[in-house]
Amino acid sequence: MGVLATVKEPRDLRDLTEAQLDDLATEIRDLLVRSTSKVGGHLGPNLGVVELTMGIHRVFDSPRDRVVFDTGHQSYVHKILTGRADDFDVLRQEGGLSGYPSQAESEHDIVENSHASTALSYADGLAKAYAIRGEDRHVVAVIGDGALTGGMAWEALNNIAVAPDSRLVIVVNDNGRSYTPTVGGLATALASLRTDPRYEQLLDVVKRRLNGVPGVGPAAYDALHAMKKGVKDAFAPQGLFEDLGLKYVGPVDGHDRGAVEQALTQAKKFRGPVIVHAITRKGFGYDAAERHEADQFHSPQPFDIASGEERKRGRIWTDHFSEAMVALGERREDVVGITAAMMHPVGLDAFQAQFPERTFDVGIAEQHAATSAAGMAMAGLHPVVAVYATFLNRAFDQVLMDVALHRLGVTFVLDRSGVTGDDGASHNGMWDMSVLQCVPGLRLAAPRDATRLHALLDEAVAVDDAPTVVRFPKGAPPADLEAVDRVGGVDVLVRDGARDVLVVGVGSMATTAMGVAERLRAQGVGVTVVDPRWVKPVDPALLDLARDHALVVSIEDNGVQGGVGASILQALNAAGIDTPVRLHGIPQEFLDHAKRDAILARVGLTAQEIARDTVEAVSALDVCTPVPLAEETTDDTLA
Repeated sequence: MGVLATVKEPRDLRDLTEAQLDDLATEIRDLLVRSTSKVGGHLGPNLGVVELTMGIHRVFDSPRDRVVFDTGHQSYVHKILTGRADDFDVLRQEGGLSGYPSQAESEHDIVENSHASTALSYADGLAKAYAIRGEDRHVVAVIGDGALTGGMAWEALNNIAVAPDSRLVIVVNDNGRSYTPTVGGLATALASLRTDPRYEQLLDVVKRRLNGVPGVGPAAYDALHAMKKGVKDAFAPQGLFEDLGLKYVGPVDGHDRGAVEQALTQAKKFRGPVIVHAITRKGFGYDAAERHEADQFHSPQPFDIASGEERKRGRIWTDHFSEAMVALGERREDVVGITAAMMHPVGLDAFQAQFPERTFDVGIAEQHAATSAAGMAMAGLHPVVAVYATFLNRAFDQVLMDVALHRLGVTFVLDRSGVTGDDGASHNGMWDMSVLQCVPGLRLAAPRDATRLHALLDEAVAVDDAPTVVRFPKGAPPADLEAVDRVGGVDVLVRDGARDVLVVGVGSMATTAMGVAERLRAQGVGVTVVDPRWVKPVDPALLDLARDHALVVSIEDNGVQGGVGASILQALNAAGIDTPVRLHGIPQEFLDHAKRDAILARVGLTAQEIARDTVEAVSALDVCTPVPLAEETTDDTLA
C-alpha cells in the first residue's frame, strides 16, 4: 500500500516521515498524470504546487484555517489531500469531481471560484470577519503571478495592507505563467527576483565576514540588517509589497517542501497579513509537461503518458477564427488583436506570429482590455478583443460606458459561448446574449458554421460607429448549412409546407433547429427555419416572417431570460404582432459540469424535446392536426 492510501485528511500528513512525504509527492504526481491522461484537465498547474500544497496543509489546520485558491484550477492536490484521491478517475465527469473547489464535495472547499484575481478579496473578507468575531483562525490565499495581473487583486492588496489584525497569509505561487508566460510590469519585477540570486549570496558573504571580526557585537548586526534591506531593494522587488505595509517572506523554492514549511511557519507566527513568495515550475516532475512550450500542459486533452502526445482532434471553431483574423490582418492594417492572458486558447497566436506589433496580451485584465481597445478605436484602429464568453462578464461596465457610450468600433469575439460543460458553472458562456441586450447600439452576431464565422467577422469589423460581438461555442463546428434564401439580413434554411411554425435557430443551435424541422415535417406540420445571423438588434425581416406564421419557436444556447427569444418576443409586442412565441434556452441556473451534449439534453435543448413541445403548441392553436411524436430510441445529434 502506498503512502497516499493512508492520507484521508490533512492532519494525516503530520505523522509522516521525511521519506514518506517524498514518496507521497511522487504518488500524487503519478495520480495527476494518470487521471488527466484519461479525461483531460489542468495538469501543469497542479504538478507545480504539490510540495506547496503539502506544506500548507502541514502548517495550517484546514478546514478551521481556510484555504482559498485563486482561479481554483490548481486545487487538485488540495482535493487529493482532503480525502478525494479515490474519485480522480471521474474528475470533470458528470456526477464526478469538479475541476475546481466545490462546497458540495468537501468542507475544506469554501470558494467555488474559477475566475481569476478574486481570492485575495474573499480572503480579506474572511480574515476580517474572524478578527471581528474574535476567532483564532488563519486564512491562506494561494494566488499565481498570472492572477496578480488582474486589477481586482491589487484592489484587495490595497485594503489588506491596512487591516493589521487580519490573520492572512498570501502565498504567491510564482511560476512566471498564467496560460502562457505572464506579461507586464509585475511580471518583469517578479522575474528579476526569481532569476537574480545575488542578494542572498552577497548577504551570506557579508554575514560570514562580519561574524569573523571580534568585538563588533551589536554594531555588526545593525550594519548587516541595514545592508540586507538596501541590497534587497536594489536587487529584488519585494518593496512592491513592503511599501504597501505588507510583511514579505521569500523568495522560497516552492518545490523544497522543508523550505516552504519554514516560510509558512514564519508567516503564521506574524499576527497580521504576510506575503510568502514561492517560486515554482509549472508542470514540474513530468517531463512532457515541462517541455511543452505552449503552456506546460496547462489544460491538455487526454494524452499518452509515455510520449505526452495529446489525442488528435479535428478543427474547432477557434481554429477558424484564428485563420479569419490572419486574413483580416493581411487586408487591413488598422486591425489589432487584444486578449487577456489567453493568446493560444482564443487563437490569436497565429495573428501574433504574423503581426506582433499589432497584438496585445494585457494579462488577466478584461476590464483594461476593453477600455484600452476603446482608446485604440478613438485613435483610428479597429481592435478585436478575443476572450472566452464567460470572462466578458467581468468587463460589462467597460463595454457599456467606455465603448458603447462613445460609439466606438471595437469587435469582441467570444469563444466558448453557450454550454461549455466540463469546467462547470462559471465557465458556461450562457450570459452574454442577455447582459449585452441592454447595451445601446451594440450589434451581436452568432454564426451557425465556420463559413458564417468568417463572413460575420468581416461584417463586424466593418462597423466603425458601435461595438460589435461575434460569439461561437466550444468544440468543432457542424458541416456548413447553406441558406435557400435570404430575407433582409436573415438566412432562410428551410421552407416546407404551410406557414405553421417559424423556427429561429440562433448560432450553433441552427443545427438543432434543422432537426426540429425534420420532425415537424414528419408530423405534417409546415415549417420555416431561419438563422438571424445578427441577433441584436432584431431584424425587421424577422418580424415580417413571424407575422406570416402561426407560431414562432426560438432556440438558443443562452439563458432564456433576457436572451434572443425574449428580445424577439418584445419586438413582436412593440410591433403589435400577436404571433405566439415558444422560448427554448438554458434555464437561469448554475449548471453542474458534464459534457456539452449531456447538459443540452438535461435542459431540454434537443431536437426531439423541442419538436414535441412545438407539436403540443400547434395542437393547442388548432392550426393543423399533427401526429403525436413517438419516443426516440436513438440519441439526437446535438449542436
